[in-house]
Amino acid sequence: MTRYAFFKDDRKATYLNSKGADLPLISPIRADVLDRARSYRLGRLRDQMQSADVDALLLYDPINIRYAFDSSNMQVWTAHNAIRYALILNGGPAILFEFKGCAHLANGLPGVDEVRTAISYIYMSHGDKAEIFLRDWAVEITDLLHQYGTQKPRLAADTLELNAVHQLTKLGVSVVNGTEITELSRAIKSPDEIELMRWTIRVCEAGLARVYEHSVPGVTERELWAHLHFENARSGGDWLETKLLTSGPNTNPWYSECSDREVKRGEMISLDTDMIGPYGYCADLSRSWVCGYEPMNDTQKRLYLTALTQIEHNVALIKPGVSFLEFNEKSWRIPAKHVEYRYSLAAHGVGMADEWPVVPLHIDWSERVTSGTFEPGMVLCVESLIAEKGTESIKLETQVLVTAAGAERLDSFPWESI
Repeated sequence: MTRYAFFKDDRKATYLNSKGADLPLISPIRADVLDRARSYRLGRLRDQMQSADVDALLLYDPINIRYAFDSSNMQVWTAHNAIRYALILNGGPAILFEFKGCAHLANGLPGVDEVRTAISYIYMSHGDKAEIFLRDWAVEITDLLHQYGTQKPRLAADTLELNAVHQLTKLGVSVVNGTEITELSRAIKSPDEIELMRWTIRVCEAGLARVYEHSVPGVTERELWAHLHFENARSGGDWLETKLLTSGPNTNPWYSECSDREVKRGEMISLDTDMIGPYGYCADLSRSWVCGYEPMNDTQKRLYLTALTQIEHNVALIKPGVSFLEFNEKSWRIPAKHVEYRYSLAAHGVGMADEWPVVPLHIDWSERVTSGTFEPGMVLCVESLIAEKGTESIKLETQVLVTAAGAERLDSFPWESI
């Protein structure tokens, strides 16, 4: 079999541009689509703020800042260094506090009313003098709350260090958890958001096709994973959340990260993309296939068909108005021999990253599981991980949009033919 024989199902075309050449994918999304998505997202946050009866929303999570403003600046670095934040005032302006020298990055973003230089109070920046900067930071936030709110403001925050909460409390600010606001806001996507997400999935599938093309004996797991990074980066994407690509015995148990192990002919390659792509949206797809484009052996076929059965059964259950509890009660039942090797989730929300809701597998269901129902505009990933003692793991996952008619698959990268 030649290296390209498997492209009879047009997977190669998945990563070719409109001219049939292996070049970066250039987004066809119009500016008005992006601007409407931006307006919708900020409006969702403001509506949830109003429902939660808070005077303002303080954001440090870079994904929430991206959601609110479409502002992207050193997102991975600022995820673990609290030096960039945003304040959305209920009935007032939306202010971006940007890293020094980076104000120009907000040019042209319609949701940003004002850009200020952020005050860093973390120990890395100021050591034993950090407390001075913390007080300056808290005074500025409190003054803005008083200016646009009340004398006893109620501030919602997504992620905030403990000393910052204490400092605001000293100044009379009541700090509450803002995560519910951000998660519920992000849960329902607009049609424009879905158009942006479809493009991210298109780029991800081009990356999958590239990984597939290079799935030949002797390649290492890390080399294969790099092809997804490459396609994402050159086509305007951001990062990969995990390193979940393994082969052969490394697939079981699941959650091993890719290594320098060389893949052998006939071994299963299983991967989960967890890709934050263009426009900041996540393409969370999982596939499994055989190295060298060999036919699956009988065990691989049996496990693969079991995983695909689980995916198809559970996708068919997703409809507007179906509660998570009802979904669980009707969901596919994993056979006992696969239970020990199962994936704990049946489905989870996805947008600019993995999101609420998380719907566990029936084995892991309890009265502590989140309540709720599937609603139009939700995007969900439906998961399957099938293995048993001494076998490889098959990992499959599809991304679906909840519509009035049911679940519409957003990804089209083909399942394996058996």
